[in-house]
Amino acid sequence: MTFLPTRRILLTGAALLAAPRVLRAQAPLRVGDQRGNARAVMEAAGVLKGVEGRFAWSEFPAAAPLVEALNAGAIDTGLVGDAPFTFGAAAGVPAKAIAATRQGQDGLAILVPKDSTVQSLADLRGKRIATGRGSIGHQLVLAALEDAKLPADAVKLVFLLPADAKAAYGSGAVEAWSTWEPYVSQEEVLAGSRRIVDGNRITPGLSFQAARDDAIASRRPDLEDFVRRLTVARRWANENIAGYAKTWSGLMNVPEPVAVQWFTRARTRVVPIDDSVARDEQGNIDLYTRAGLVRRRIAADDILDRSFSAVIQSA
Repeated sequence: MTFLPTRRILLTGAALLAAPRVLRAQAPLRVGDQRGNARAVMEAAGVLKGVEGRFAWSEFPAAAPLVEALNAGAIDTGLVGDAPFTFGAAAGVPAKAIAATRQGQDGLAILVPKDSTVQSLADLRGKRIATGRGSIGHQLVLAALEDAKLPADAVKLVFLLPADAKAAYGSGAVEAWSTWEPYVSQEEVLAGSRRIVDGNRITPGLSFQAARDDAIASRRPDLEDFVRRLTVARRWANENIAGYAKTWSGLMNVPEPVAVQWFTRARTRVVPIDDSVARDEQGNIDLYTRAGLVRRRIAADDILDRSFSAVIQSA
């Protein structure tokens, strides 16, 4: 089921589809996605109508395997959090960020069960926190420990993919779970979990549309078209939260209140790579360097591509 965009977004979408640059028939752009993310919002907003064959989608359970696919050349582009993107760049993945998204950080959180005695990060000293290695959940733990002036080894990190982390958290095998949406809203709405730390103030709330260097060189019109459509879709979603939540919950088989909470507080939007994005990404690099997780010297400006900014601003 697809909800009609508002008149302004409909006009924008029409202009987008009538853009003078006509893409030549060729192999589809290979796009990596995580469940319920870019493809879901683009389908709900209607920006994929008539161009379904232009993009070949691959779904990944988390950002880390998506970055691995970028590195292997299995996909051309994909949306990943700033943390896995940074780890990938440090490992030499031949890709750059061509667009960014910003969102509220209530949905990046360290959760504990509703009946847990834990009230603060300090109460987790010596206890186990599940998260993904190199994920934004991992980033949150590092940033939260620094913010609380606790040593990096104050907690025990258990690195698991989301499904396994959820199982470990639900069974009590770990005392806390550092995770992201929609898992945070699912746990809060459906299980009463509590946030003891969230990403507000201590993390920038960035994700990146990363693209392989060879795709930027050879598939620029396709990448521009994709970024333009994603920008339109995200704007539509923020202006139609109730409709998008209903559509998304049906697609993902997740209760609608979970989606409403997530979308209301996140309000994810596509933004150009600019000085503020570069500054925040350098902060991520510096955080991982201090933690000893990034040992190769990299600069944010070396892994960010600002040349797609005009596409985003005009969408």
